[in-house]
Amino acid sequence: MRSSVPVASDGRVRCAWAGIENDELYQRYHDTEWGRPVTGERELFERISLEAFQSGLSWITILRKRDSFRSAFHNFEPAVVADFGAADVERLLADASIVRNRMKINATIGNARALLALPAGTTLASLLAAHAPAVPRPAGDPVPAQTPESAQLAKALKKLGFAFVGPTTSYAMMQAVGIVNDHQQECWLSGVEAQAPK
Repeated sequence: MRSSVPVASDGRVRCAWAGIENDELYQRYHDTEWGRPVTGERELFERISLEAFQSGLSWITILRKRDSFRSAFHNFEPAVVADFGAADVERLLADASIVRNRMKINATIGNARALLALPAGTTLASLLAAHAPAVPRPAGDPVPAQTPESAQLAKALKKLGFAFVGPTTSYAMMQAVGIVNDHQQECWLSGVEAQAPK
């Protein structure tokens, strides 16, 4: 018997994210980005920043504001964001097109600085890879909010000066950038080998 996962207008069954069956932006993100490998430092910095802004909100809210976030944060170029000062914080707090949260804005600036200060030979990509689970989650098991690996990743990131990177946010990042494959068993992508978007 098929699960109650909704079927979208294109006939595909996707992960049961609230509202995905009627939202083309959400479907495109799910189909072409979520769970696919991301290795570039700028790209990973964008993802960790957006995951932090998402904390307490729905992902679709962040996704709809993504272009505005990219504009406000200079395409998430770490060296540029790391140089933001008090005037930039006030500019961002006045920007209604993004999530205006002082703690999250300050965390993003601080995380850019932490990224640039990583020890030689350490990258966000290498930190994520080092915390990948040794054994994939069994198909059909419930998708967790966090895992022992995400807790260890959060601890490592915090030790390196990152903020707003708790175990749940760290796990969401691991899902988003293909460290784990959490497509539901019914999803048309559950058995598709993850590849970086072209």
